Amino acid sequence: MSIIKMILVILVALEFFYIMYLETLATQSAKTAQVFGMTQEKLGEKEIATLFKNQGIYNGLIGLGLFYGLVFNAAIILPILIYIILVAAYGAYSSNPKILLTQGGLAILAAILYLFW
Repeated sequence: MSIIKMILVILVALEFFYIMYLETLATQSAKTAQVFGMTQEKLGEKEIATLFKNQGIYNGLIGLGLFYGLVFNAAIILPILIYIILVAAYGAYSSNPKILLTQGGLAILAAILYLFW
């Protein structure tokens, strides 16, 4: 595996660990409110906080899966990247078009490298 592919996969994994941090540990922070376009008061609602924390675990597992692929089984990296792209595309369709590039941009680049290089 080329060093460029590895670096992109690491960056994607770190992005998802950062999202996990925002959603699980910094749920009501000003940064989380800014990133997700919500007020801190809304993020403080029990139901919203619970949903965010749950979603954060999923995002952390995506990052963990990518690291696992780098260390133990590179064959799982491309399917995870494709999954990220599909989820970002759905988010762009159902919520905000910028999600495709903000959440899926690095994964798109990494997947293109995996497919063509």
